[in-house]
Amino acid sequence: MPMIGASSVEAFPLALGGNTFGWTSDRATSFRVLDAFVAGGGNLIDTADAYSAWAPGNQGGESETFIGAWLAERRNRARVIIATKVSQHPQFRGLAAANIAAAADASLARLCTDAIDLYYAHFDDAATPLEETVLAFAGLVRAGKVRHVGVSNYSAARIGEWISIATRHGLALPIALQPHYNLVFRQPYERELAPLVAAHGFGVFPYFALASGFLTGKYRTQADLAGVARERQAGRYFSPAGLAVVDAVGRVAAARGVSHATVALAWLLAKPGITAPLASARTPEQLADLFAATRLSLGADEVATLDAVSARVPEAAKQGT
Repeated sequence: MPMIGASSVEAFPLALGGNTFGWTSDRATSFRVLDAFVAGGGNLIDTADAYSAWAPGNQGGESETFIGAWLAERRNRARVIIATKVSQHPQFRGLAAANIAAAADASLARLCTDAIDLYYAHFDDAATPLEETVLAFAGLVRAGKVRHVGVSNYSAARIGEWISIATRHGLALPIALQPHYNLVFRQPYERELAPLVAAHGFGVFPYFALASGFLTGKYRTQADLAGVARERQAGRYFSPAGLAVVDAVGRVAAARGVSHATVALAWLLAKPGITAPLASARTPEQLADLFAATRLSLGADEVATLDAVSARVPEAAKQGT
């Protein structure tokens, strides 16, 4: 298994996204998904304190609460890597030092653990001096509440500033980056972030790896999305060029005897520096296609074909997260 950045932490090459827990997966189903993921060899479970505040009746923290209950019931904390994030919970918005400290304590309580393995700054906070944020994360590491730090949804310039601040204060650098990156959303990761990854060796965990289900091939028209939980998210990928990517993925999948999802994730794993794509599963049955990607090695010609087709997706059609 690959190491996460410069750390000694080994991660299975598929990470489980916890955004469905407490949203489209109830507690019992979430437990079954988590059980199946670990049984299949997976070890990194990714969530955020804000999951899933967007769902009617939720207030944020539902995913962490389900994961914490599962950890307590299964007593397997040492077997898994828990990653969560701060800045978007309705009660803990932003990255001011006091907010980070309070949000971390709330996450620890919900997760039923004494330390978060990987704690991400979820979204940049322009209203808070970056140095304040960096020092606050370092304080959590010193206190033993956080083992390693990561950044998500940061520009290359701001990550560079984070590195400079940490270096100036003699602090450990972030070990992980979580960018929006998939076959129909390749920038700004490839152009701006990949060089930074190559220079500093961050572990990379792309989110929306399946473009909110668009790359699975199950949504061929806008009508297919009507009423589904991810209608808004998946809908933003629709374009003639995007559908051409889905077709190309389907041709590779048919030739290999695997699913669209398997090929889309395998493409990410074929890219330099990618540690593990993030993918969620509403039911345990959906995990089979995700795990299959870790066993599928695409040929250089297949990667080149997918690269060429996906390069035609206009960047203007890809904006917005």
